[in-house]
Amino acid sequence: MSAKDLFHEAVKKGLQKEQWIITHDPLRIEFGKQDEVRIDLGAERLLAAEKAGEKIAVEIKSFLSDSALFDFHLALGQFLNYRLVLEASQRERILYLAVPIATYESFFQRDLPQASVRQYQIKLIVYDPVDEVIVKWIN
Repeated sequence: MSAKDLFHEAVKKGLQKEQWIITHDPLRIEFGKQDEVRIDLGAERLLAAEKAGEKIAVEIKSFLSDSALFDFHLALGQFLNYRLVLEASQRERILYLAVPIATYESFFQRDLPQASVRQYQIKLIVYDPVDEVIVKWIN
């Protein structure tokens, strides 16, 4: 079983403050006969104007190692595999990569992360780990 990210609870509380209901912690999905992935959170919320709700999956990253680029490589590979699994089994669920605001304001402003986010259409949740709030949704 994989360990929860250092900021797991901060993101979870931030989502709950925005009226998301945490439905899975973690969201476990089988792929084929041998593989299972565990995405950090599954959440949903009802929309007032619709009968159906929004469903998301959130992979939380802290970017606390000595190399933000190394952390990004790992996060990107994980994100792309998780999106593939979701597309095969839970197409209604939108995958987000949650990153701390300090990392977003520094590392994610660099050319390579920006190009990757555009190329691979990565949806981001920017969170404040201290105040436990979601700062920005980037689609």
